[in-house]
Amino acid sequence: MTAELVRGQNHPVSQSRVEIRVSAGTPVLALASLADEQGRFAGNGILAHPGARSLPGVESPGELAERHAFAVDLDEVAADVHRLGVLLVLPPGGPVRFGAVPASYVAVADPDGAELAGYTLTGLDAETAVVALELYRRQGAWKVRAVGQGYAEGLGALLADGGLPAAAAAELAAAALGTTPRTAGADATLATMPTLVGDLRAPQTPAQAPAPAPEPPDPVPGHPYAGTPAPASGGDTAASPPTISYAHPRRRRTSAEPPEPAPRAAAPQEPGQHPRPVAGDASGWSMEERLYNQVWGMFEDLARTVAAYRSAVEFADSRMDRELDEALSDPRHRLGGSGNAARDTVRARRDELVAQAQAVLDRDLAQLIAESEVVEPALPAAYARWDNPVWHGHRTPEESPLALRLGDLHLPERPDLRIPMLTRVPLERGLWIDNGRTGSEAAMTVDTDRLRRAAMDMAVALAVRLLAVHPADRFSVHVIDAAGAGSASLAPLVRAGVLAGPPASGAIGVTQTLARLTRRVDLVQMALRAGAPEDLPPDVDTADQLLIVHDFPHGFDDRAVTQLRYLADEGAGVGVHLLMVADRDEASAYGPLLDPLWRSLMRLSPVPDNHLADPWVHHAWTFEPDLPPQGSRVLDQALDRVAEARRTTRP
Repeated sequence: MTAELVRGQNHPVSQSRVEIRVSAGTPVLALASLADEQGRFAGNGILAHPGARSLPGVESPGELAERHAFAVDLDEVAADVHRLGVLLVLPPGGPVRFGAVPASYVAVADPDGAELAGYTLTGLDAETAVVALELYRRQGAWKVRAVGQGYAEGLGALLADGGLPAAAAAELAAAALGTTPRTAGADATLATMPTLVGDLRAPQTPAQAPAPAPEPPDPVPGHPYAGTPAPASGGDTAASPPTISYAHPRRRRTSAEPPEPAPRAAAPQEPGQHPRPVAGDASGWSMEERLYNQVWGMFEDLARTVAAYRSAVEFADSRMDRELDEALSDPRHRLGGSGNAARDTVRARRDELVAQAQAVLDRDLAQLIAESEVVEPALPAAYARWDNPVWHGHRTPEESPLALRLGDLHLPERPDLRIPMLTRVPLERGLWIDNGRTGSEAAMTVDTDRLRRAAMDMAVALAVRLLAVHPADRFSVHVIDAAGAGSASLAPLVRAGVLAGPPASGAIGVTQTLARLTRRVDLVQMALRAGAPEDLPPDVDTADQLLIVHDFPHGFDDRAVTQLRYLADEGAGVGVHLLMVADRDEASAYGPLLDPLWRSLMRLSPVPDNHLADPWVHHAWTFEPDLPPQGSRVLDQALDRVAEARRTTRP
């Protein structure tokens, strides 16, 4: 039976040889694109089109037509190709947009002609080039995903957003369409477009253009600070949460050597089953990087499969409402029992559709749970929960990590399926742990003192994790606790002697700490601009610095506030990172002066709260901090190892 897909839904492809069938209501070009694991085009031979029809494993169907069929041999696709896209393009001089023609239908069929999965491209508007669907590798097996998004600007824009230089994208698009390449001005326009092929976000234009590839997104426009909606007109708040970036670190992509191949997933026990998951099955230059990318893939898969389920349920509900209106508008159904029978029939069709969507969701969730059960125990300390046994044998590393775990993310469809929330290291933006009760409904149910203690405990746990996963001499922690209210939480750090100095208290302590760190930022910036980082004064600590600020703005005058904003804006670029533990309402006396500060920080909550969104479909994800188990000594043990490593490395 054919699996009828909705946008974002995926389906296994059990055959290595398949046929792609396209049925459009108008003549279109059907092309095939080849991309890497991140959906990026690179090098030659990335597009099969009428002028260059053959690529390894796929051949373009040829000229303009309403119907196309082309064969794909997945065993022949190059090992570095992870995504095979099916593109539909309107020809020059034809219809001006896909929204003006009948919906196209694309299907994947087996060699015997039986359709495995089909997708009708509904909801299009101004697009002239769309990614209809894509075949992609996952855990050593192939799947098909319904995409159905594209560009009003055409094929050149699609190729440019896949990583091709603007001029090369325009030239390749012209070759595929048999037209003259765009002018330099048009190429310049392409070069300024957002980047994406293969990763979907909410539509950015009426054309529902694909969203950018997961580069670090800026805070959502209009939000005064990361994590809390901006006030809308009439005093209401906007509902759209800021997005989480799981972008690839790219720190180690300077090597010309290819990444280590990912381990192949175990063969399925029975035909038609998913392969057994394997930890580190993504590509990367090290196991740490492969695990990072695998977590990123799990995050994306969960976002998309839930989006497909919600879309299917929404479609079933809307169709039920429409059919009920049509059935009950017939006067014959208003008398007797025929009206009840019509209602029962319509509701039964709705329940059948929802049951089918639920079965697909359950299948995908079961696979993700199995993968999580394999991946979670294999995570390195920087990515692992505090209750992971890896912490018992952890020793201070010789290299800094790629990323750091901040907590867990989950969706209401399966709250027990937790995805690690990782942030790249070095931190590209500061963190803010909101200890205010007005930040969320969950915080409103917690006593003020307990909430403030939980927020500071969370900050200390993050600081300990950063210290433990960096080389002994490559990370320092400073603390400003002007009123001394965080002394109980800070006790483990003070007792271990791993802080750069005693926690600063009072206005004088605030002034001295900020002066030292702003001086470091100034000197390092000047040395880097002069190209002489080795000429820094001997008293400048070149290790990365973390400044924890507790109960801001207590103890801060106007000059100190200006210095704090300077550190937030300029510090991350030269290794000075900010971790605020504060209630924004308490800083309201400064008015809009501090709005840029809050916007620059990633808001985290010490209690479960659904204030973050993924970068693909913008679900509201519930964030839960990762804290040591009650009564555990794992923090003390980690700090003891940090202190011992520092003693052995001192001259």
